[in-house]
Amino acid sequence: MYNKKNIVIAVIVVLVIIVVGFLIYKGNQNKGYSIVYLTTREVYIGKLATFPDFQLKDSYILQVIKDEKDPTKNNFQLQPTKEALWSPQVLHLVKDNVVFYGPLMSDSSIAKTLAGQPK
Repeated sequence: MYNKKNIVIAVIVVLVIIVVGFLIYKGNQNKGYSIVYLTTREVYIGKLATFPDFQLKDSYILQVIKDEKDPTKNNFQLQPTKEALWSPQVLHLVKDNVVFYGPLMSDSSIAKTLAGQPK
């Protein structure tokens, strides 16, 4: 019924699928932080995974606040989402609402601030 050639081809196909799945999984294990800008003008920073959907773990909201001393100036504040009332473990983002995303440079001021945060 099944000859050796068909069995070998099936085994090779299964192995290729497993290797591709593993590579996709490892590619989503980004160790650094990424920034995500949404159509709602909200900016999130966190550890981003893009497969099977957009997910942010260990996330923060970048908020713009007015300077108390000079109301014409703005300051920025990182608010951990775990301190929000809704306190999610993981943010699942709708791909259509993402304007852009990308990894933070390790020498950026946000990355330095996050590196100094207690774990």
